[in-house]
Amino acid sequence: MTPSPAPDTARRAELIERNLAELLTRDELIALLEGGRRLRHYIGYEISGRVHLGGGLVAMAKVRDFQEAGVDCSVLLADWHTWINDKLGGDRDRIRRLAFSYYGEAMKASLLCVGGDPAALRLILASDVYADPARDYWATVIEVAKHTSVARMQRSITILGRKEGEQHDFAKLIYPAMQAADIFALGVHIAQAGMDQRKAHVVARDVATKIRINTLRDAAGTAIKPLAAHHPLLPGLLKPDRWPVPPEERADAPAAMKMSKSKPKSAVFVHDPPDQIRAKLRSAFCPPGEVELNPVIDWIERLCFGLGDTELRVERRPENGGPVTFSSIQEVRDAYASGALHPMDAKTALADRLIERLEPARKHFADPERAAALAEMESLIAT
Repeated sequence: MTPSPAPDTARRAELIERNLAELLTRDELIALLEGGRRLRHYIGYEISGRVHLGGGLVAMAKVRDFQEAGVDCSVLLADWHTWINDKLGGDRDRIRRLAFSYYGEAMKASLLCVGGDPAALRLILASDVYADPARDYWATVIEVAKHTSVARMQRSITILGRKEGEQHDFAKLIYPAMQAADIFALGVHIAQAGMDQRKAHVVARDVATKIRINTLRDAAGTAIKPLAAHHPLLPGLLKPDRWPVPPEERADAPAAMKMSKSKPKSAVFVHDPPDQIRAKLRSAFCPPGEVELNPVIDWIERLCFGLGDTELRVERRPENGGPVTFSSIQEVRDAYASGALHPMDAKTALADRLIERLEPARKHFADPERAAALAEMESLIAT
């Protein structure tokens, strides 16, 4: 029988695991925590488009949890990956500039909104890592590639938001090996991403004990695999292409419904003004009585209760039942399924809470330099 971890180890493990869709693996996490070394974490982002609530609040809420668990956290601003994936017109100077002036600031703003510590978050430009001779980055990429088949690289192309089987330039096949090599070059113990990035992390774990350059080791010097911490994907606000979703497609529906920067009406961005938040929620897909594959109910779960709220207040007129307070997501789901909670009341309550929660981000981007960076990013999207 495996002995129970020490109380402090159990507390830290609970924080690290909280609200994850998947952790690879818990046993390895416990071993690392009990090893006594300070753990390092990273999450990487392409510099593409505005930061929405999935990449902002959901991801940074996990960074907050890691920080509370005593983990050193960093964001890799992936300028090379952005270039490879044809974002921002492939203008490398602009990509590097907006990496810090907009994207890094959006991550800090998101962390503020969920109660994390932006001052303790390290922002790292990928170009700086790759240019550092001590990192031996490109040799690490080759090491990863030598232990991974071409077929697997082709299957992993979906991490770029591309479809497997489509024709792509060769640079995109290098992308998965680069993403895996990022983990080893940074020497991180915990790689975080959404579930859509899982394939890259599994590649990294599969090659971890085979590579000889930048091998990740525990306190005893033994080669180990990086932990893969996957947060859930936040659905977009638009109606699925097929509704009702056929039973055979329901397992894949969350990934197909995920929020997209390229579909602005599907997303709320961390710096959106209140009127835009209300307008987007008013028009959100929210089928009456349906709690599964309902983005409004999902957002209430993940962006209210999932971020630490203990209640959801719904303001209603007396003729509509009067104000009501829900103390759990299950109460919300039960009321909605029974018809006691109207779709528009759910949308309004969610909008009110998001406006309140995102206030620190709006203040952050009221700074003239940050506002200019946001305006530049928005101008690139409009052209």
